[in-house]
Amino acid sequence: MNAYKLAVVGGDGIGPDVTRAALAGVHAAAARCGFSIEATDFDLGAERYLRTGVVLEEETVSALREHDAILLGAVGDPRVAPGILERGLIVALRVAFAQSVNIRPVRLYPGVESPVRGVTAQNCDLVVIRENTEGLYTGGGSLSHAGTEHAVALQNSITTAAATAETVEFAFQLAQARRGRLTLCHKTNILLHAGGLWQDTVDQIGQRYPQVEHDYVHADAMCQHLPLDPGRFDVVVTDNLFGDIISDLGATVQGGLGLAAGANYNPRGTAPSMYEPVHGSAPDIAGKGWANPAAAALSAAMCLAGLGERTAALILEAAVASVLAELPSLAGPDMGRSTEELGELIADRVSSIEAPQSEAGARSLMSALGGLALGGTAQGGLAQGHAAAG
Repeated sequence: MNAYKLAVVGGDGIGPDVTRAALAGVHAAAARCGFSIEATDFDLGAERYLRTGVVLEEETVSALREHDAILLGAVGDPRVAPGILERGLIVALRVAFAQSVNIRPVRLYPGVESPVRGVTAQNCDLVVIRENTEGLYTGGGSLSHAGTEHAVALQNSITTAAATAETVEFAFQLAQARRGRLTLCHKTNILLHAGGLWQDTVDQIGQRYPQVEHDYVHADAMCQHLPLDPGRFDVVVTDNLFGDIISDLGATVQGGLGLAAGANYNPRGTAPSMYEPVHGSAPDIAGKGWANPAAAALSAAMCLAGLGERTAALILEAAVASVLAELPSLAGPDMGRSTEELGELIADRVSSIEAPQSEAGARSLMSALGGLALGGTAQGGLAQGHAAAG
């Protein structure tokens, strides 16, 4: 029996609520598929920062490193200035654990209505792969003459060949395992140097994947094409800033941020990857049971796929999708069930639902990611190192 050590950071606001609900599905999938999960809670987020003045200590990073994966609920609190928790916790962990690839699926599940006319479950299933540690998010820059009419702000953007190549390589691997199409999204007509490096990298690496077609779309054009024709895309690879923007647009297309899952992924398996729903902490509804745990549960399904437990990931995703199709509303009290009750319903559905057997299921993100993990090119390498054979 494989045994996995899972670090759990509930975080702030609704984060602990949706994470508990997602974990119910994880444990149910583990019981059904014959592996075990040892979950350990870590006290990180706004309350800890307000109590201690510390966001993240090196000893905590070391403790997290001993786990196979990390589940993160949400981070953010109005009592803490913007940027302190986001940069001090999320970005810090991305860098510390070399989580160079951000994975954002954009999939409309059957029974969920997109706010965009003409978008259906049949034509909306793509993945945005975003470089996760560089670009404008590196934090370099300066502000002089602050608070005056002569203020000058400089914000540095860094693009390295190594990080770009790692992200592009993973995107090609994923595209090869899915439908064989990759799109680079950038602004090569304006950002000549960074955009040129991205394009050269895609062209060079693409030579090793002749079965994957690849093309290019400007970031502004992507904002038009994505909502109007999502079926045009399979795997989209892009830099940190553009990926942040277009993946949120994709979340709207698929039904809202409450359904958007995310992964901060270490493709080399040298440290744990971190999985999190994209929605915020919503402190105004924390504890009320109005938060939909779907995004957290889908992120947890990606976690199982990243650990190499492909069947469990597919089952958990299918369970979430079946529950979503039955909800009268996707958020708030009109869902008809509380966050906890939805978690229990998903877990119960896991025990009986069948994993998809269709070609679409075989080429889904969960299946492709699980296959990459089993092939030793992704997080499965680390997970298998912690697993106990039985």
